[in-house]
Amino acid sequence: MRASGILMHISSLPNNYGIGKMGAEAYDFADFLKKSKQKFWQILPVSPTSYGDSPYQSFSVYAGNPYFIDFEALEKQGLLKSHDYKNINWSDDPLSVNYSTLYNNVFKVLKKAYKRFEKNPEKEFDTFLADNNNWIENYGLFMALKSAHDGKPWYEWEKPLKMFEADAIKKAKIEYADEIRFWCFIQYKYYEQWNKLKGYVNSLGIEIIGDIPIYVAYDSVEVWSCPQYFLLDKNKIPIDVAGCPPDAFTALGQLWGNPLYRWDVMEQENFKWWIDRIACATEIYDVVRIDHFRGFESYYTIPYGRTDATVGEWRKGPDIKLFKELKKQLGKQKIIAEDLGFITKQVAKLLKASGFPGMKVLEFAFDPQGKSNYLPHNFENSNNVCYTGTHDNDTIVGWVKNASRKELKFCRDYLAVKRNKDIAWAMIRLAWASVSDTAIAQMQDFLELDSTARMNIPSTLGSNWQWRCDKDCLSDELAEKIAVITNLYDRNRFDD
Repeated sequence: MRASGILMHISSLPNNYGIGKMGAEAYDFADFLKKSKQKFWQILPVSPTSYGDSPYQSFSVYAGNPYFIDFEALEKQGLLKSHDYKNINWSDDPLSVNYSTLYNNVFKVLKKAYKRFEKNPEKEFDTFLADNNNWIENYGLFMALKSAHDGKPWYEWEKPLKMFEADAIKKAKIEYADEIRFWCFIQYKYYEQWNKLKGYVNSLGIEIIGDIPIYVAYDSVEVWSCPQYFLLDKNKIPIDVAGCPPDAFTALGQLWGNPLYRWDVMEQENFKWWIDRIACATEIYDVVRIDHFRGFESYYTIPYGRTDATVGEWRKGPDIKLFKELKKQLGKQKIIAEDLGFITKQVAKLLKASGFPGMKVLEFAFDPQGKSNYLPHNFENSNNVCYTGTHDNDTIVGWVKNASRKELKFCRDYLAVKRNKDIAWAMIRLAWASVSDTAIAQMQDFLELDSTARMNIPSTLGSNWQWRCDKDCLSDELAEKIAVITNLYDRNRFDD
């Protein structure tokens, strides 16, 4: 089935509250996708963000981001008054997220909603807690303790709590009972709004592509409460951590710092930890993109304490065994494998054996030698997703500005355009025209925005994950322009 979609994270939606939310603008964007004849809305991980603001470094693999909760919906439910949130200066720039402002204000607003909620709790809350008992209580405790420790990571707490000792945990659950319930309430409202939004999106014939990182953050409830699954020493300090080796783009490699998995322990349990995680993701999303898929074949390890990724080694991962067990327990699932990076014959073999579509990124394609596997005429089959670029890439306009003269010459020749200013839409057309079953472009590329709209520069901190869409840019004219090429290249999956 040929189809297409747009990549735009919830955080990038416009509104007056500092970050995109699951409110009216999210529904408006779904309508825009429908008008544009798109089948997919791709987003980044919706997990709570922590230090560095990255959705790929989260406190929990199961929890939703409290920042996305729509205040106006809570007001309609009688849980907020307009002055509780409308009098706050959420941002001086409507096109950028200010995470410190959110951190300092969102939870104060949600605490007011919680106090009103507790006067007459909904019975559905108890059902939610029961349905999510495999993670929700530990998450609530983790966040309550983090709040009590002024936001410090769990590995800086006093030893009994740090080591998750039974007596200390039991005592903390009693002492922080109300605070735990508050954090559980936040998740209840998050998923209430998410399920309503997803239901609306699906009613339009649109599917949501969600994203899960391969690794979890060191400062996460999973590492704190289940250390047996991670490569830690007896004091719960990482032995080695995750990253990528140096390459042509990064001389020092990428030091992510995430704890590595004890794959041998996970395999002994038939990969239950991973099966549960993917099972949850396939309920939340219609399609799941797994980040850094190559790490399941072999993964790069860096000794803990290093300041870069120049020293490290490759180790064998679970390979196809994990995905055979996944299919055995869950059946066939809609999964996209992010197979970018250092791809060996073994990784290609794993991807083929899994049956999952991989990714083709056009911004990687225009080596003047014309030999790139990312050039559409070199695609071996249609079982892939063709992207103009991902959240880790520059916008097309930004890429054009920074590409070499030879790259641009080859790019213009390949796209049959004479001007650099025409490359953005020509590259989108190329993705849509490709043999790939699915084509996806970032919203920034449809808007022809420059590098200031870039979502992320890997291995950097301080200016990422901030871009937001202007409220006036999602016009009917743009929707029609997208719909035209979608119809032209037979990616229209809707009945007229």
